[in-house]
Amino acid sequence: MTTATLTERGRLTALRAAWLFDGMSSALVRDPLVVIDGGTIVTVDSGVAAPDGVDVVDLDGAALLPGLIDTHVHLAFDASTDPVGALAGRDDEAAVAAMIRAGQTALRGGVTTVRDLGDRDYLSLGLRGRPGLPTIVAAGPPVTTPGGHCHYLGGVAEPTEAGVRAAVREHVERGVDVIKIMASGGGLTPGTCQHLPQFTPEVLRAAVDEAHRHGLQATAHAHAVGAIADAVAAGADGLEHVSFWTEDSVDAPAELIQLIADRRTVVGATVGMMPVPGLLPPPEIRARMPLLVANLRRLYEAGARMVAGSDAGIAPVKPHDVVRHAPVALRDLGIGQAEALRMLTSDAAGVIGLGHRKGRVAPGFDADILAVDGDPVADPEALHRIRAVYARGTAVPDAAGPS
Repeated sequence: MTTATLTERGRLTALRAAWLFDGMSSALVRDPLVVIDGGTIVTVDSGVAAPDGVDVVDLDGAALLPGLIDTHVHLAFDASTDPVGALAGRDDEAAVAAMIRAGQTALRGGVTTVRDLGDRDYLSLGLRGRPGLPTIVAAGPPVTTPGGHCHYLGGVAEPTEAGVRAAVREHVERGVDVIKIMASGGGLTPGTCQHLPQFTPEVLRAAVDEAHRHGLQATAHAHAVGAIADAVAAGADGLEHVSFWTEDSVDAPAELIQLIADRRTVVGATVGMMPVPGLLPPPEIRARMPLLVANLRRLYEAGARMVAGSDAGIAPVKPHDVVRHAPVALRDLGIGQAEALRMLTSDAAGVIGLGHRKGRVAPGFDADILAVDGDPVADPEALHRIRAVYARGTAVPDAAGPS
């Protein structure tokens, strides 16, 4: 046992529970005691008494696990039936207020870190570090073409090498954490086509190169087969959606799947939906769904590096804590529950550049902790039976129950 000592910040807090999933091991630790100093975990032990002078929170019968990490959200979208229209009707003050509500929803649902891959006019950057919200990794408005996917968010660039380099530099100057580029069209933007690339290979390569030149990762929204291939060739660090969309179906060439796996390009699988009675995906998605699932499974079986990014905010089935539903979808890809939990915790933390302090319940890591009733490895539904949430050592009021 490591001895916990008091610091100038005051009394320590210890969480005691029945079980612990630490974010790495597939086996649960029995009778854990996690000691927190301010916002940091200082010790993790099992079957020991709490040190003297420590405030103990007894979560009898609960399991502890790292706070969940969603690698793809949109805080600016409100998970309504018309998130784009709702955002258009808000000035910046109202938009920020709605984004705060979205972040609070995520936090109450056990999502303690989010990567926002598309806001309006850099509004998410001002929410980073704000108490009562998840830790936010922010891309600002995605880089897109004139009239291209999500152009209304403010990230339009001239579709030339000089144009995208200038756009990336602007993002860097504004202080973003990651560059998001729309390599293909998307469903939330009429007039764009998911099956068509938006940038030439040379221009996409210039955008990625400029991001890397400034020490930032670049991840590409990529539905179209050509856009996926171009983003991989350009050296993009990540691919979002990766649906291999064609005009009338889905087509994932075996050599491209293997290339993604071999290059270790991160696949941001768009998984996790909250069931909403009467709401179904659009017909063009429903018709392709079996192939979409099959291709994600092929990527996984090929050894692709994969995380779960829910696309939270884009529809009523995508509330901002929806990533809790991802393990059920990942099971359809042949991914077991323990691995699914790692994809939502330690793996996700590594992908978004926070693997040194997020995604694990371990000494020296941020005290982002989710407590649930039941065994989260044996029972995916346990993630919805929330007992408590701690974000950077602070208990979250009104943590969500079943959903």
